Amino acid sequence: MVAKHTNRLAREKSPYLLQHAHNPVNWFAWNEEAFIRARTENKPIFLSIGYSTCHWCHVMERESFEDEKIGAFLNHHFVSIKVDREERPDVDKIYMTFVQSTTGSGGWPMSVFLTPELKPFFGGTYFPPAGRPGRPGFLQLLEQIAGLWRDRRTEIAASADELHARLDLVTVCAPRENSPLTPPTLQRAAQMFKEAYDPVNGGFGGAPKFPQPAIPSLILRAAKRFGDDEAVRMVLSTCEKMAAGGIHDQLGGGFARYAVDAEWLVPHFEKMLYDNAQLAQLYLDAFLVSGDPHHADLVRDILDYVLRDLTHPDGGFYSAEDADSEGHEGKFYCWTKAELSRLLTVEEYNVAAQYFGITAGGNFVDHSHPTPLAGQNVLSLAKPLRGRGRESAQTSGSSSVKPPPAHPGCHDENLLAAAKTKMLAVRAKRVRPHLDDKILVSWNGLMLGAFARAAAVLGDEKYRVAAEKNLAFLRGKLWDEKSKTLFHRWRDGERDQVQLLEGYAFLLDGVIQLYEATLKPEYLDFAIELAGAMIAGFYDPANGGFWQSPAGSNDLILRVKDDYDGAEPSGNSVATLALLKLAAITGREDFRTAAGATLQLFAHRLQNQPAAMAYLLSALDFWLDEPRRVVIAGDMQSANFHNLLRAAHSVYQPNKIVLGNTGAVEPFAKTLTTKIEATAYVCTGNACQTPAREVEILQLQLG
Repeated sequence: MVAKHTNRLAREKSPYLLQHAHNPVNWFAWNEEAFIRARTENKPIFLSIGYSTCHWCHVMERESFEDEKIGAFLNHHFVSIKVDREERPDVDKIYMTFVQSTTGSGGWPMSVFLTPELKPFFGGTYFPPAGRPGRPGFLQLLEQIAGLWRDRRTEIAASADELHARLDLVTVCAPRENSPLTPPTLQRAAQMFKEAYDPVNGGFGGAPKFPQPAIPSLILRAAKRFGDDEAVRMVLSTCEKMAAGGIHDQLGGGFARYAVDAEWLVPHFEKMLYDNAQLAQLYLDAFLVSGDPHHADLVRDILDYVLRDLTHPDGGFYSAEDADSEGHEGKFYCWTKAELSRLLTVEEYNVAAQYFGITAGGNFVDHSHPTPLAGQNVLSLAKPLRGRGRESAQTSGSSSVKPPPAHPGCHDENLLAAAKTKMLAVRAKRVRPHLDDKILVSWNGLMLGAFARAAAVLGDEKYRVAAEKNLAFLRGKLWDEKSKTLFHRWRDGERDQVQLLEGYAFLLDGVIQLYEATLKPEYLDFAIELAGAMIAGFYDPANGGFWQSPAGSNDLILRVKDDYDGAEPSGNSVATLALLKLAAITGREDFRTAAGATLQLFAHRLQNQPAAMAYLLSALDFWLDEPRRVVIAGDMQSANFHNLLRAAHSVYQPNKIVLGNTGAVEPFAKTLTTKIEATAYVCTGNACQTPAREVEILQLQLG
C-alpha cells in the first residue's frame, strides 16, 4: 500500500522518527533546517519528544498525529519537530526539566512549545485529541497557542526569556562549602531507602514500581559496610518478588520496564536494554551475597534473552522491544484461559494454570485501546509447585526444555516444562512487538559490563565471547581512533555525529569490567584512551563534574550536568565510579582527582536528596576507603590463572578491583611476580596478604 503522506523523517535512521514518516504532519528532525524555517517564518515550534517503544507515544500518534485536520493545523501555524529521546537525551533533559518545573510532572510523549530561538514557553506530556475534565484536547490547545502567538507574541517572547533564565538557574550546579562526604552520608541514605521498603511485595516505594537497580545495589553496599543483615534480606526479597512477578517474562526471559501495580504483576510490557543490563548486575550481586543459584539462573535468563532477541549478528545490542503488537499492549505476552485449554493437555493445563495464576477473567486490561481484548492473563509465579520453593528459571532463556531432576514434585515439573515448551512454540508464531534496532553506545556499555562480569562470576565462556564481540563492534562502528571520538548511535550501516557524556562514561565502565574479567592489557589501554577523551571533552575543571554535551553544541540552549540516577544512572555517576576504579588500577591521580571533584560538586545533593543519586552514592562508598586490589600474576593461559581470576570475582566485595601485573597497571602491581604457578595478591596500599595460589585461600582473604 502506497503511503498517502511522506515527510522529512523518511530520511532519518531513528526507528522512532521513522514511525512518524507518513504522518500528515510536516515533521522536521532536530536540526538547523527546522530552526531556520521557524526563524524565517516567525512561527512557534511544536517539539514532540518520545521513543519508539513508548506506548502512549503510539496512542498520541494514532489519535492526533495521524489526524488530517490536526496535521493541517500544525503545518499552517507551527514548525513541528520530532526528537528521539534515546538518541538525544541532552535535548530531552533540557525540555523535560522545563516541563517538570512548570507542571510538577513529566513523561513521554512530551509536548513542548518553543520560540524560534528554541526557548520553551509552554509544555506538557500526552494530550488527548478531545478535551477532558482538567485537560484540553490537543487541537484545542494548538488553537489557543496559535492565537496567543498571533496576538501576544511580544509577551510570549518575554515570558520565554524569563522562563529560560529560571531554567538556567535550576540547572546551574556549583560546589557548596561545608558538605563533608563521610560514611554517615551512606548510612543515612540506606536508612531512608529502607524506610520506603514494601515488606509485602518487596521494592522501595509504591505503585507504579520501577526496579531502579541502583537503589538495591547501593543498599547491599551499605549493608556490607555497616553489617546490616536486615537490609540484605530486603534486597533479596525484592529480587525474588520481581522475578516471580509479571514484570519478569516467565517464558522468554528478561524484564519489562516497570509494573503498574505494587505487586510487580502487570507490567508496562516494553523491554529496555538498559533495565536488563542493570538487573543482570543486581542479580549477580544477589547471587554473591546469598549463594543462591536461583539468582545466578536469573542472570542467565536475562543475558540469554538479550543474546537471542536483542543482539545484532555482528555483536551490537539493540535498544528495546515494544509493549504493543497488532495495536494492543501486551498482546504478544498474554494468554486466555480458553487458548491454554485448547493448547495443553488437561494435566498440563491444570499445573500451568495454578502455577501462572490463569483465570477466565484475566488480570490485565489494556485501557488505552478502544476495544480491549477480553480475559488476558499476564504470567506470574502465582503458586510454586509441590516440593519446591520456586521455579528454577532454567527454561526462561530457551525454547527447549530439559527434564528437571527427580524429586517429590517431579511429575508436576515435567508437566510444567511440557506446557512451557508448547506455549513458547505458539508465542514464537505470534506477531512480535516492534524491535528498536538502533545501537546506542551508552546502553551497550551497560550491557557489555553485565556480560563481562557474568562471564567472570559464572564462569561461562559464551558471555565473555559476547562481551568481546560487542566491544569490537562498538570500536569498529562508533569509535574514531584518529580523533579519539566516540559517537552515540549506529543503525543500518550509519552512525550519527552526536557525542554524549553517557556514551563515554557507560562504555568506559563496561570496558573496565571487561578488563577485570580477562586482564587483557589491550582493554586497559582502551579504557585509558576513553577516560582521557571523556575528561578532555566533558569535564569542568573549574567546578568539577561533567557536562552532558561537549562544548560548542549550538543546538542546545543550555549546557547541563546531569545529576539524576533514575531508570538509567547519570553520566556523572557512572563516570565517577569508573574513574575511581581506573585510578586504582593504573595509579593515575588525575583520574581520581576528577572523580573526587565530581563527588564534591554533588555533595550537598547526596546528603539532602540521596534518592536522586543512588548510583553516585555507590561511587562515594568506593571513594571513602582505599580499595582492595587483587593482583593476579602468572601465565594467563594456565588453568590456575583462570581459577584464581574467577575466585577473585566470586566474593561479594564491591570495593575491590582486579588487575594483572603487566601493561598500564599501577607500579606496585608490576613488582608482584611469580616464577611458579599463577599467584594472587590481595593488597591495600603497598601491603599485601600472603600470596594465594589456591582458590579457597583467595576467597578467605577477600571475605
